Amino acid sequence: MDKRPEFQDKQFAFAAHIRDPQHTPAPEGIEDRRMAIYRSLFFNNLKNLLSNMFPVLKKLHSPDAWSAFIRQFMIDHRATTPYFLQLPREFLEFLQNEYEPQDDDFPFLLELAHYEYIELALSISEASNDMTDVDPDGDLLANIPVKSELAWAFAYQYPVHRITIDYQPEAPAEVPTYLAVYRSSDDKVGFLELNPMTAGLLDAISSNEQGLNGKALLTALAEQTNYPDVDAFIAHGAAALEEMRQLEILTGARSPD
Repeated sequence: MDKRPEFQDKQFAFAAHIRDPQHTPAPEGIEDRRMAIYRSLFFNNLKNLLSNMFPVLKKLHSPDAWSAFIRQFMIDHRATTPYFLQLPREFLEFLQNEYEPQDDDFPFLLELAHYEYIELALSISEASNDMTDVDPDGDLLANIPVKSELAWAFAYQYPVHRITIDYQPEAPAEVPTYLAVYRSSDDKVGFLELNPMTAGLLDAISSNEQGLNGKALLTALAEQTNYPDVDAFIAHGAAALEEMRQLEILTGARSPD
């Protein structure tokens, strides 16, 4: 095998030192004053970027603890993209796959990081809705409700959308937190907290391969959950469908024909 060019050796040594200056010496022949500029530049740029993308996670940690997260990310993770807006995804992957949990970590650390990342991912998503045969004002019970490609649903053990400095749950909730995160036509990202019924309804709409109309979907859901009053269930479901349409979680309805 051909020997690696000397300049590449220096590049690798330079990068290794930037990632972990405490344990990896700088390349020979470079003044430390100059290296200090690069060390500070790389670290602070990355820290500022991730602080903006994970604002709640950052606020919950002391400055030293947050800096330690960033440093460990630089040491342990090998990003597969050069794009700044993809680095939050890389940070999430680091937390999920490489980070070794500490005894004093928040129990909701991963879920909160995921929720904050999803807000960013949705804001830059290039997905779009095919409105062919979709009537934005169509009857959601008589026709087939259509979910927006820019509405993503998740279930969390912790109420991640409510976590702040003043509210830090110590144990999972008895009932999962269901959230629909959506991007409206004005490109604003919002969320809707769902109850188990509306979460099941949105999931049924997403996987509606049979092409059932809204009333049929609600009837099936009422039967699956043994709801005692099917008519009342459908009435509540109709209101939920309309709320989701107003928020653009649903783009409208498609005719069964």
